[in-house]
Amino acid sequence: MYNKKYKRKNTAVHKKMKQLKQKNRISNQPIQKIVPFSNRKLVHYKPQRSSPWKQIVITVFMVMMFFILAVPTVVVQMTKTENQISAGSEIVANDEEKENEEDGAEELPKETASSSEAVEVGASPFNVSVMRVSNEEVENVPVEQYVAGVVSSEMPAEFEMEALKAQAIAARTFTVNFLLNGEKNDSYDLTDSTQHQVYKSEQELQEQWGAEYHEKMNKINQAVKETEGQIITYNSAPITASFFSTSNGYTENSEDYWEGEVAYLRSVESPWDQESPEFSQQTTLTVAEVSEALEIPLQDDKAIPMEINHTDSGRVAEITVAGTAFTGPEFRDKLGLRSSDFTIEQSDSHLIFTTQGYGHGVGMSQYGANGMAAEGKNYEEIIHHYYTDVEISQIGEIAPTLVSN
Repeated sequence: MYNKKYKRKNTAVHKKMKQLKQKNRISNQPIQKIVPFSNRKLVHYKPQRSSPWKQIVITVFMVMMFFILAVPTVVVQMTKTENQISAGSEIVANDEEKENEEDGAEELPKETASSSEAVEVGASPFNVSVMRVSNEEVENVPVEQYVAGVVSSEMPAEFEMEALKAQAIAARTFTVNFLLNGEKNDSYDLTDSTQHQVYKSEQELQEQWGAEYHEKMNKINQAVKETEGQIITYNSAPITASFFSTSNGYTENSEDYWEGEVAYLRSVESPWDQESPEFSQQTTLTVAEVSEALEIPLQDDKAIPMEINHTDSGRVAEITVAGTAFTGPEFRDKLGLRSSDFTIEQSDSHLIFTTQGYGHGVGMSQYGANGMAAEGKNYEEIIHHYYTDVEISQIGEIAPTLVSN
């Protein structure tokens, strides 16, 4: 049976081959040998893959083409956009400049625009009648405003704030003490001169300071405001708050310059004054000028005999010139010297006076106060240094009659 099937299969193959031969004769093509299926080898199909290096080369080529063609276009577009933004910013800036120019056309003067908001002094419980010596008119000034006018006139506005505060309290104390205990005048309370305290009005200060008026006045008003109503007291009474410009390194005891010892006006060290521009000065007078001022005969062709005694602070307590004695303060006043701490040198027909310090030297040194403030001391420490064993009180507690009027 197997042979029959095999025989039939071979017969079919031969028949097929015969047909192909006939066909090939017609087409003149070689005869394709047909291999029986049973005799074919089974071969697994493997698709051909391109070389990996070929893929890398293709990828690199495509990336390079992208950068060559696409990137320049992007850069050009970004540059164009950036230029548009820059142009827009310039337009905005130009608009702002134009707007500022328009605002500037209506600006206030630089002095007003740059000055800070005005500082006002505190409330005043009473007024002070001030005799203006220049025109002999009396002005009624609120006490705190009056104190600000005195501080502005008696102490440089450039001084430290704590020094200005100490000066404000001293000026207020002097005022209250004088109103309670000073010589009465039916027309006024105080003058605006060195007889009492130098005082200048706001108008006078504006003329003096010019463009700096607002800045300086605000600073002084702040010092007055922050010490509003405060005065210096000793045994619950306002003191004689004397003050002066510059010491010779020490303040003076009250009895060494004036008559009478005052417990709170004691000599104290004041080393800060050596930095003052007023610390030392030379004054030259002719012998004839000195003779006239002292009202004594002096010869300029001979050495003038002199004897000098000093106080504990180094100032002249007494000087005898050609047999005539003078106190140091008296001699200073007659010759117009800046201090009672002086030395004298005779040169032919001239006398050379070298002074140290400026002022009577009793009480608070203004340049000393400024030096203390520069070192960080506050106004209370300054006051307690220059006025011995004092307290800082309120006007209403010490002088209720002044406040109630």
